[in-house]
Amino acid sequence: MTAKKKKAISFKILPEMFFFLAFLFPLLDRNPYHIDVLVTAGIFMLLALGLNVIVGFAGILNLGYAALFAMGAYTYALVNHHLHIPFWGGMIISAFATAAFGMLFAFPALRLSGDYLAIVTLGFGEIVRIALNNLDEITGGPNGFSGIDHPAIGFLNYEFGVRSAPYYYLLLVLIFLVVLALRRLEFSPLGRAWVAMREDELAASSMGVNLMGAKLWAFAIGGFIAGIAGAVFGSKQGTVSPDSFDFVVSVMVLAMVVLGGLGNIFGAILGAFILSLLPEFLRGFDTYRMLLFGISMIIIMLIRPQGILPEVRHSEEFQKKPAEPLS
Repeated sequence: MTAKKKKAISFKILPEMFFFLAFLFPLLDRNPYHIDVLVTAGIFMLLALGLNVIVGFAGILNLGYAALFAMGAYTYALVNHHLHIPFWGGMIISAFATAAFGMLFAFPALRLSGDYLAIVTLGFGEIVRIALNNLDEITGGPNGFSGIDHPAIGFLNYEFGVRSAPYYYLLLVLIFLVVLALRRLEFSPLGRAWVAMREDELAASSMGVNLMGAKLWAFAIGGFIAGIAGAVFGSKQGTVSPDSFDFVVSVMVLAMVVLGGLGNIFGAILGAFILSLLPEFLRGFDTYRMLLFGISMIIIMLIRPQGILPEVRHSEEFQKKPAEPLS
Protein backbone atom coordinates (compact mmCIF):
# COMPACT_ATOMS: atom_id res chain seq x y z
CA MET A 1 0.00 0.00 0.00
CA THR A 2 1.42 3.37 -1.03
CA ALA A 3 1.99 6.24 1.40
CA LYS A 4 -0.64 8.32 -0.40
CA LYS A 5 -3.30 5.61 0.08
CA LYS A 6 -2.39 5.22 3.75
CA LYS A 7 -2.73 8.98 4.20
CA ALA A 8 -6.15 8.98 2.47
CA ILE A 9 -7.41 6.11 4.66
CA SER A 10 -6.19 7.79 7.85
CA PHE A 11 -7.90 11.04 6.80
CA LYS A 12 -11.19 9.21 6.27
CA ILE A 13 -10.97 7.62 9.73
CA LEU A 14 -10.12 10.95 11.39
CA PRO A 15 -13.73 12.31 11.57
CA GLU A 16 -15.01 9.11 13.18
CA MET A 17 -12.18 9.29 15.72
CA PHE A 18 -13.06 12.92 16.44
CA PHE A 19 -16.71 12.13 17.20
CA PHE A 20 -15.74 9.09 19.29
CA LEU A 21 -13.31 11.11 21.44
CA ALA A 22 -15.78 13.98 21.67
CA PHE A 23 -18.44 11.57 22.93
CA LEU A 24 -16.12 10.36 25.69
CA PHE A 25 -14.95 13.82 26.80
CA PRO A 26 -17.66 14.54 29.45
CA LEU A 27 -16.92 11.13 30.97
CA LEU A 28 -13.22 11.97 31.27
CA ASP A 29 -13.58 15.63 32.30
CA ARG A 30 -16.55 16.41 34.51
CA ASN A 31 -15.69 20.07 34.97
CA PRO A 32 -18.97 21.87 34.06
CA TYR A 33 -17.10 25.00 32.94
CA HIS A 34 -15.05 23.05 30.40
CA ILE A 35 -18.17 21.38 29.04
CA ASP A 36 -19.98 24.73 28.86
CA VAL A 37 -17.11 26.19 26.80
CA LEU A 38 -17.40 23.23 24.42
CA VAL A 39 -21.16 23.79 24.14
CA THR A 40 -20.46 27.34 22.96
CA ALA A 41 -17.86 25.93 20.55
CA GLY A 42 -20.46 23.44 19.27
CA ILE A 43 -22.92 26.23 18.48
CA PHE A 44 -20.20 28.05 16.56
CA MET A 45 -19.34 24.81 14.74
CA LEU A 46 -22.91 24.61 13.47
CA LEU A 47 -22.74 28.26 12.39
CA ALA A 48 -19.41 27.69 10.64
CA LEU A 49 -20.82 24.67 8.80
CA GLY A 50 -23.79 26.74 7.63
CA LEU A 51 -21.68 29.69 6.50
CA ASN A 52 -19.26 27.30 4.78
CA VAL A 53 -22.10 26.30 2.46
CA ILE A 54 -22.57 29.93 1.41
CA VAL A 55 -18.96 31.14 1.37
CA GLY A 56 -16.95 27.94 0.94
CA PHE A 57 -19.15 25.87 -1.38
CA ALA A 58 -20.94 28.59 -3.36
CA GLY A 59 -18.31 31.35 -3.11
CA ILE A 60 -20.79 34.03 -1.95
CA LEU A 61 -19.24 36.44 0.56
CA ASN A 62 -21.69 36.99 3.41
CA LEU A 63 -20.94 39.50 6.19
CA GLY A 64 -24.40 39.35 7.75
CA TYR A 65 -24.69 35.70 8.79
CA ALA A 66 -25.51 36.73 12.37
CA ALA A 67 -28.91 37.85 11.04
CA LEU A 68 -29.79 34.24 10.18
CA PHE A 69 -28.53 33.11 13.59
CA ALA A 70 -30.77 35.74 15.20
CA MET A 71 -33.78 34.63 13.15
CA GLY A 72 -33.38 31.07 14.38
CA ALA A 73 -33.12 32.12 18.03
CA TYR A 74 -36.02 34.60 17.87
CA THR A 75 -38.26 32.24 15.91
CA TYR A 76 -37.91 29.60 18.60
CA ALA A 77 -38.42 32.24 21.32
CA LEU A 78 -41.61 33.52 19.65
CA VAL A 79 -43.23 30.14 18.97
CA ASN A 80 -42.30 28.94 22.45
CA HIS A 81 -43.49 32.09 24.21
CA HIS A 82 -46.75 32.65 22.30
CA LEU A 83 -47.71 29.19 21.03
CA HIS A 84 -46.08 27.14 23.82
CA ILE A 85 -44.41 24.85 21.29
CA PRO A 86 -41.68 22.76 22.99
CA PHE A 87 -38.07 22.78 21.87
CA TRP A 88 -38.11 19.89 19.38
CA GLY A 89 -40.99 21.30 17.37
CA GLY A 90 -39.67 24.83 17.81
CA MET A 91 -36.24 23.85 16.48
CA ILE A 92 -37.77 22.39 13.30
CA ILE A 93 -39.94 25.49 12.81
CA SER A 94 -36.91 27.73 13.41
CA ALA A 95 -34.83 25.80 10.86
CA PHE A 96 -37.42 26.05 8.08
CA ALA A 97 -38.36 29.66 8.91
CA THR A 98 -34.70 30.70 8.82
CA ALA A 99 -34.21 28.80 5.55
CA ALA A 100 -37.08 30.83 4.06
CA PHE A 101 -35.56 34.02 5.48
CA GLY A 102 -32.21 32.97 4.01
CA MET A 103 -33.78 32.79 0.54
CA LEU A 104 -35.13 36.31 1.08
CA PHE A 105 -31.64 37.30 2.20
CA ALA A 106 -30.28 35.83 -1.06
CA PHE A 107 -32.13 38.18 -3.40
CA PRO A 108 -29.45 40.91 -3.22
CA ALA A 109 -26.91 38.21 -4.13
CA LEU A 110 -28.67 37.38 -7.38
CA ARG A 111 -27.34 40.44 -9.20
CA LEU A 112 -24.30 41.45 -7.12
CA SER A 113 -20.90 39.92 -6.42
CA GLY A 114 -17.62 40.69 -4.71
CA ASP A 115 -17.31 43.83 -2.60
CA TYR A 116 -20.78 45.08 -3.52
CA LEU A 117 -22.38 41.89 -2.26
CA ALA A 118 -20.34 42.03 0.97
CA ILE A 119 -21.60 45.58 1.66
CA VAL A 120 -25.22 44.58 0.99
CA THR A 121 -25.07 41.52 3.29
CA LEU A 122 -23.41 43.66 5.97
CA GLY A 123 -26.22 46.20 5.70
CA PHE A 124 -28.87 43.48 5.73
CA GLY A 125 -27.41 42.02 8.92
CA GLU A 126 -27.44 45.40 10.65
CA ILE A 127 -31.01 46.07 9.52
CA VAL A 128 -32.14 42.84 11.21
CA ARG A 129 -30.33 43.68 14.46
CA ILE A 130 -31.77 47.22 14.55
CA ALA A 131 -35.25 45.89 13.77
CA LEU A 132 -34.98 43.44 16.66
CA ASN A 133 -33.98 46.34 18.90
CA ASN A 134 -36.91 48.53 17.91
CA LEU A 135 -39.84 46.14 17.45
CA ASP A 136 -40.59 46.12 21.18
CA GLU A 137 -44.09 44.63 20.92
CA ILE A 138 -42.89 41.65 18.88
CA THR A 139 -39.28 41.01 19.89
CA GLY A 140 -39.14 42.58 23.34
CA GLY A 141 -36.81 45.32 22.15
CA PRO A 142 -33.35 45.67 23.73
CA ASN A 143 -34.40 43.45 26.65
CA GLY A 144 -35.32 40.59 24.33
CA PHE A 145 -37.16 37.49 25.51
CA SER A 146 -36.65 35.66 28.76
CA GLY A 147 -38.14 32.51 30.27
CA ILE A 148 -37.61 30.43 27.11
CA ASP A 149 -38.21 26.73 27.73
CA HIS A 150 -35.26 24.37 27.90
CA PRO A 151 -35.38 21.08 25.95
CA ALA A 152 -36.95 18.05 27.58
CA ILE A 153 -37.30 14.38 26.63
CA GLY A 154 -40.90 13.61 27.53
CA PHE A 155 -40.95 9.82 27.45
CA LEU A 156 -37.87 9.75 29.71
CA ASN A 157 -39.21 12.56 31.91
CA TYR A 158 -35.81 14.26 31.55
CA GLU A 159 -35.30 18.03 31.38
CA PHE A 160 -32.06 19.61 30.20
CA GLY A 161 -32.36 22.58 32.54
CA VAL A 162 -29.21 24.70 32.77
CA ARG A 163 -26.78 21.78 32.81
CA SER A 164 -24.19 21.81 30.04
CA ALA A 165 -23.73 18.07 29.44
CA PRO A 166 -27.15 17.43 27.77
CA TYR A 167 -26.60 20.34 25.39
CA TYR A 168 -23.13 19.02 24.64
CA TYR A 169 -24.48 15.65 23.51
CA LEU A 170 -27.36 17.30 21.64
CA LEU A 171 -24.91 19.47 19.69
CA LEU A 172 -22.67 16.49 19.02
CA VAL A 173 -25.58 14.62 17.43
CA LEU A 174 -26.68 17.69 15.43
CA ILE A 175 -23.15 18.34 14.15
CA PHE A 176 -22.81 14.68 13.16
CA LEU A 177 -26.10 14.77 11.21
CA VAL A 178 -25.23 18.07 9.52
CA VAL A 179 -21.80 16.74 8.51
CA LEU A 180 -23.38 13.59 7.01
CA ALA A 181 -25.85 15.70 5.03
CA LEU A 182 -23.21 18.14 3.79
CA ARG A 183 -20.84 15.36 2.73
CA ARG A 184 -23.61 13.91 0.57
CA LEU A 185 -24.56 17.36 -0.69
CA GLU A 186 -20.97 18.28 -1.55
CA PHE A 187 -20.78 15.68 -4.33
CA SER A 188 -24.37 16.03 -5.51
CA PRO A 189 -25.31 17.89 -8.73
CA LEU A 190 -26.13 20.94 -6.60
CA GLY A 191 -22.74 20.77 -4.87
CA ARG A 192 -20.94 20.59 -8.20
CA ALA A 193 -23.01 23.51 -9.46
CA TRP A 194 -21.85 25.53 -6.44
CA VAL A 195 -18.20 24.71 -7.22
CA ALA A 196 -18.64 25.75 -10.85
CA MET A 197 -20.36 28.98 -9.78
CA ARG A 198 -17.66 29.70 -7.20
CA GLU A 199 -14.88 29.34 -9.75
CA ASP A 200 -16.50 31.32 -12.60
CA GLU A 201 -20.14 32.40 -12.70
CA LEU A 202 -20.06 33.25 -16.41
CA ALA A 203 -18.58 29.89 -17.37
CA ALA A 204 -21.00 28.06 -15.08
CA SER A 205 -23.96 29.90 -16.59
CA SER A 206 -22.80 29.12 -20.12
CA MET A 207 -22.59 25.43 -19.17
CA GLY A 208 -26.23 25.43 -18.06
CA VAL A 209 -25.92 26.00 -14.29
CA ASN A 210 -28.97 27.79 -12.88
CA LEU A 211 -27.17 30.52 -10.93
CA MET A 212 -30.33 31.91 -9.33
CA GLY A 213 -31.42 28.50 -8.07
CA ALA A 214 -27.92 27.61 -6.85
CA LYS A 215 -27.61 30.85 -4.85
CA LEU A 216 -31.07 30.51 -3.35
CA TRP A 217 -30.34 26.94 -2.27
CA ALA A 218 -27.01 27.97 -0.73
CA PHE A 219 -28.65 30.64 1.42
CA ALA A 220 -31.58 28.36 2.27
CA ILE A 221 -29.36 25.50 3.46
CA GLY A 222 -27.02 27.88 5.29
CA GLY A 223 -30.07 29.48 6.90
CA PHE A 224 -31.50 26.08 7.85
CA ILE A 225 -28.34 25.22 9.79
CA ALA A 226 -28.21 28.69 11.38
CA GLY A 227 -31.83 28.23 12.47
CA ILE A 228 -30.93 25.02 14.29
CA ALA A 229 -27.97 26.73 15.99
CA GLY A 230 -30.16 29.68 16.97
CA ALA A 231 -32.81 27.45 18.53
CA VAL A 232 -30.21 25.58 20.58
CA PHE A 233 -28.62 28.86 21.66
CA GLY A 234 -31.96 30.36 22.73
CA SER A 235 -33.03 27.24 24.61
CA LYS A 236 -29.75 26.96 26.48
CA GLN A 237 -29.54 30.63 27.42
CA GLY A 238 -33.22 30.85 28.32
CA THR A 239 -33.15 34.38 26.94
CA VAL A 240 -32.31 36.13 23.66
CA SER A 241 -31.47 39.77 23.00
CA PRO A 242 -30.22 41.69 19.94
CA ASP A 243 -26.80 42.24 21.53
CA SER A 244 -25.99 38.55 21.01
CA PHE A 245 -26.20 38.88 17.21
CA ASP A 246 -24.05 41.87 16.30
CA PHE A 247 -21.56 42.27 13.45
CA VAL A 248 -18.74 40.78 15.53
CA VAL A 249 -20.52 37.40 15.45
CA SER A 250 -20.67 37.46 11.63
CA VAL A 251 -16.97 38.33 11.40
CA MET A 252 -16.02 35.67 13.94
CA VAL A 253 -17.90 32.91 12.11
CA LEU A 254 -16.40 34.01 8.78
CA ALA A 255 -12.94 33.94 10.37
CA MET A 256 -13.60 30.39 11.57
CA VAL A 257 -14.48 29.25 8.04
CA VAL A 258 -11.46 30.98 6.48
CA LEU A 259 -9.08 29.75 9.18
CA GLY A 260 -10.28 26.16 8.89
CA GLY A 261 -10.17 26.18 5.09
CA LEU A 262 -12.80 27.45 2.66
CA GLY A 263 -14.97 24.68 1.28
CA ASN A 264 -13.76 22.01 3.73
CA ILE A 265 -16.43 20.66 6.08
CA PHE A 266 -14.04 19.47 8.75
CA GLY A 267 -11.93 22.59 8.30
CA ALA A 268 -14.95 24.68 9.33
CA ILE A 269 -15.36 22.54 12.44
CA LEU A 270 -11.67 22.83 13.30
CA GLY A 271 -11.64 26.60 12.72
CA ALA A 272 -14.66 27.04 15.01
CA PHE A 273 -13.05 24.83 17.64
CA ILE A 274 -9.78 26.79 17.63
CA LEU A 275 -11.30 30.29 17.63
CA SER A 276 -13.83 29.35 20.31
CA LEU A 277 -11.19 27.96 22.66
CA LEU A 278 -8.31 30.34 21.91
CA PRO A 279 -9.76 33.24 23.99
CA GLU A 280 -10.19 30.82 26.90
CA PHE A 281 -6.52 29.82 26.77
CA LEU A 282 -5.61 33.52 26.79
CA ARG A 283 -7.93 34.36 29.69
CA GLY A 284 -4.95 34.66 32.04
CA PHE A 285 -3.78 37.71 30.06
CA ASP A 286 -6.88 39.83 30.73
CA THR A 287 -5.38 43.15 29.62
CA TYR A 288 -3.86 41.87 26.39
CA ARG A 289 -6.18 38.92 25.67
CA MET A 290 -7.82 40.30 22.51
CA LEU A 291 -4.48 41.69 21.30
CA LEU A 292 -2.89 38.25 21.64
CA PHE A 293 -5.97 36.71 20.03
CA GLY A 294 -5.56 38.96 16.97
CA ILE A 295 -1.82 38.34 16.75
CA SER A 296 -2.40 34.58 16.96
CA MET A 297 -4.86 34.74 14.04
CA ILE A 298 -2.41 36.79 11.97
CA ILE A 299 0.41 34.31 12.60
CA ILE A 300 -1.78 31.33 11.69
CA MET A 301 -2.93 32.94 8.44
CA LEU A 302 0.64 33.92 7.52
CA ILE A 303 1.75 30.33 8.00
CA ARG A 304 -1.34 28.76 6.35
CA PRO A 305 -3.04 31.36 4.10
CA GLN A 306 -5.13 28.60 2.49
CA GLY A 307 -6.47 27.54 5.90
CA ILE A 308 -5.57 24.65 8.17
CA LEU A 309 -7.58 22.05 6.23
CA PRO A 310 -8.13 23.63 2.81
CA GLU A 311 -10.38 22.23 0.15
CA VAL A 312 -8.24 20.51 -2.50
CA ARG A 313 -8.82 23.10 -5.23
CA HIS A 314 -7.99 26.02 -2.90
CA SER A 315 -4.87 24.22 -1.69
CA GLU A 316 -3.65 23.74 -5.24
CA GLU A 317 -4.22 27.42 -6.03
CA PHE A 318 -1.96 28.50 -3.16
CA GLN A 319 0.71 25.99 -4.17
CA LYS A 320 0.88 27.17 -7.77
CA LYS A 321 4.10 28.92 -8.65
CA PRO A 322 3.90 32.17 -10.59
CA ALA A 323 4.63 31.82 -14.26
CA GLU A 324 8.15 32.75 -15.30
CA PRO A 325 8.38 35.83 -17.52
CA LEU A 326 9.13 35.25 -21.15
CA SER A 327 12.71 36.06 -22.11
